[in-house]
Amino acid sequence: MNRYAAKLLFQFRVDIDGDAGKRRTCEERIVVFIARNATSALAKSKRKGRDSEHNYLNSDGNPVFFEFVGVMDLLKLGLECDPDEVWYDIRERLMPMERRDVFIPAESELNAMRTET
Repeated sequence: MNRYAAKLLFQFRVDIDGDAGKRRTCEERIVVFIARNATSALAKSKRKGRDSEHNYLNSDGNPVFFEFVGVMDLLKLGLECDPDEVWYDIRERLMPMERRDVFIPAESELNAMRTET
């Protein structure tokens, strides 16, 4: 058995008088799980996405549909990953250390820091 991570894309579709509009709020979610191979990992990823779909009425009484769009990426987390590592992305960047202020936000702007009370 192997450890995999999948990046799933969801959309919030709000129906206002029959019009859902074109611009939608989206969620990118990373899930980690065990699967036998990449084919079964992809199937498991899609099932997790579909199982997460739901709908509700917002405060204005409009229906909101949380919909699974698809699998954006699927990684096999092999021996190169630490046990607590759930995702990696390897990219080439121009002078990242010298330009870290471009790539690394202020600590106060990190999502968890902004929402902590």
